[in-house]
Amino acid sequence: MVVGSSPEEMAQLGYRPVGRDFPVFLHPQTREEYALARTERKTARGYRGFQVHCSPEVTLEEDLLRRDLTINALARDEQGRLIDLFGGERDLQLGVLRHVSDAFTEDPVRVLRLARFAARFAFEIAPATLALLCQMVAEGEVDALVPERAWQEISQGLLEDHPALMLDALRSCGALARILPEVDALFGVPLLPAGEETDTGLHLLRVLDFAATRRCPLPVRFACLLSNIGHQSPQTEGQEARGERLAAALCERLRVPTDCRELARMAIVAQEQIHGAVGLNARALVDLFTRLDGFRRPERFGQLLLACLCDYHGRPGFEVAPYPAGERLRRCLEAARGVDSGAIARLGGGGLVIASAIDRARLLAVQQALEDTLQSGLPILRSTP
Repeated sequence: MVVGSSPEEMAQLGYRPVGRDFPVFLHPQTREEYALARTERKTARGYRGFQVHCSPEVTLEEDLLRRDLTINALARDEQGRLIDLFGGERDLQLGVLRHVSDAFTEDPVRVLRLARFAARFAFEIAPATLALLCQMVAEGEVDALVPERAWQEISQGLLEDHPALMLDALRSCGALARILPEVDALFGVPLLPAGEETDTGLHLLRVLDFAATRRCPLPVRFACLLSNIGHQSPQTEGQEARGERLAAALCERLRVPTDCRELARMAIVAQEQIHGAVGLNARALVDLFTRLDGFRRPERFGQLLLACLCDYHGRPGFEVAPYPAGERLRRCLEAARGVDSGAIARLGGGGLVIASAIDRARLLAVQQALEDTLQSGLPILRSTP
């Protein structure tokens, strides 16, 4: 941070301006970022509704006073001395997320940012700060979030070490119901079949945290977030179709990237069938691989299995239990993909004949894989192609 200067002086010294919204400059040699001390004035709703002021008269204290959290309002001078005007060091030691001033309420992105910090550091939210969050939600500030910014914070929060804490934080202030109402509606709804779980929302929190322990990539974590989204009521009928519809609306609203959208949809429509794969014969398995494009896109199918694994281990009593369905499907797909389709095609006979021959070869390969799986002790339903 640069105190006592101006944009004109920075430019004269060779610093290159790069900040679109704030006065940020790159050092002419090191390319390090230098930001001018600034103050802001709220002019409209939303996170872009600010007028930024920077001048040589803006002090360090005035700049830090506009920061969101005390742990982000710390500075060191050129001699390395800590400048802590608002108790940020203490809050770091206590593990507390606390706002610096009431200016916190002026930027709705701070609601998501604070929730993401909770997911990263497993810090608690100070009661007074939680009250401000609730106020921001009640006044409609979070409704002004633009989709790209909301997705940026949510996706980063999903990738933190404790993503469930992000949902907890958003839910505690009412923001989850405004930003992700489809997810918020899962809390309080039993996860069927009856007796397995008391609450679909609590199950989701466990699934997300398990995905974090496995260092799952973003598409897998997002699929975990939405895989049970159709469970908006205890009625099982139409859950998949309802889940697809709700997920499509959510993804469109937040402009979710295609890879995350596709995997989430696949998890919604195929998760229960994958969980029950130990009861599928070779014919059903080959049809499943075809329907989910496993032959052409095995990497994505592997991500789908990983999302289902997380859902399985998110159930009480199954945290460390083996997941035989996942291993069975992995082995069978590998065997079926080992069929040399090109060699079969070169034998000729027309399109339908070739397709039938490839299908038959895959059935035989999967059947052999099922027989081999029997030797490993995994559950298996014996059948013939």
